[in-house]
Amino acid sequence: MEKTEITFESFLLEVDKEYHDFVGKVNQILLDEGHKHKIELKASGYFVSYIHPKTKRSILNFLFRKKGLLIRIYADNCSKYPEFINTIPESMEKEIIKASVCKRLIDPQTCNPKCVTGYDFHIGNNRYQKCRNSSFQFEVNNNSIPILLDFIIHESKERCN
Repeated sequence: MEKTEITFESFLLEVDKEYHDFVGKVNQILLDEGHKHKIELKASGYFVSYIHPKTKRSILNFLFRKKGLLIRIYADNCSKYPEFINTIPESMEKEIIKASVCKRLIDPQTCNPKCVTGYDFHIGNNRYQKCRNSSFQFEVNNNSIPILLDFIIHESKERCN
């Protein structure tokens, strides 16, 4: 049986119309920088990964949960733009607080050695050592969109250097 490719347009049909411009803009920014998207259909809905062919690493995912559309940013270079990280609003910082602690940062012996180490960063006076798979996962909404765009641009810029 032939596997049919899931299109970006199919994914976009599932996204709330008020977020189409944001999702389209993110898609175009990343495609212009050479990222490829991989779109899968999971139990919770569409899952879109953006991967750079040179590094084979994801920069972000779009995913659906009960809350709606979420974005997970893999901010591997967050230590290079602390001034931006420090501007993350309290509402988004609350999501970071909920994220799992990175076991590899605290005690490398307690985590799978193949696990990619998470992030060690500050927001204000608060230090966070969070898992890369949940640290920067946010709900897409009208309040978060401007911050998310800046975040993606900061991370993408550092990856292209």
